[in-house]
Amino acid sequence: MLSFVEENYLKAIYHLSGSGERIVSTNSLAEEMSTTPASVSDMVKKLSQKAVVDYRKYQGVNISEDGKKLALHVIRKHRLWEVFLVDKLRFNWDEVHEVAEQLEHIKSPLLIQRLDEFLGYPKYDPHGDPIPDEDGLFTEKKKVPLDNLSSGGKGIMVAVNDSSASFLKYLDKMEISIGSKIEVVEVIEFDGSMDIRIDDRKNLTISNTVAQNILISQ
Repeated sequence: MLSFVEENYLKAIYHLSGSGERIVSTNSLAEEMSTTPASVSDMVKKLSQKAVVDYRKYQGVNISEDGKKLALHVIRKHRLWEVFLVDKLRFNWDEVHEVAEQLEHIKSPLLIQRLDEFLGYPKYDPHGDPIPDEDGLFTEKKKVPLDNLSSGGKGIMVAVNDSSASFLKYLDKMEISIGSKIEVVEVIEFDGSMDIRIDDRKNLTISNTVAQNILISQ
């Protein structure tokens, strides 16, 4: 059984490692967790003793197969709670992350099974991220950042790279959301900003940073 803090570390290692593809340095993990490398070293040693990570001094840490299963279980709970908060309690998509961070540590498997059933077995959370099933399996949509498109390119927004509240509020202000049809009218050579058309009804200009954080399916 992992503690609240241990689950947060495990989830961070899973994400930073690219789902286990890369070794994560203690410095990058410390930055992600807003703590010191010394504290990170102590924690990953504890996690290594529980066989959920592979830790090598001076090299870094990666998540084990058992650790992946546990991390995906936490991620599953987090994303299901986000769906519940948005669909049933009418939270905005920029308001749910911190609340779901607390709810994801509830241990009851039966509660999560019933929650999944109650929600109709959703495949994606409000930000377009896939929801793992009970076995940790999920379907990833094919998607690319909007800035990969050239003038005349079209796609449907399916997810975001940046799920911070400030970015999501910006998208709301621009009336851009999951499912929006986006056409690139022009790419500005000077700075990579884009003139785009949303749902065949609204034209606006977005920065290259915004375009990098909007993920679309073509």
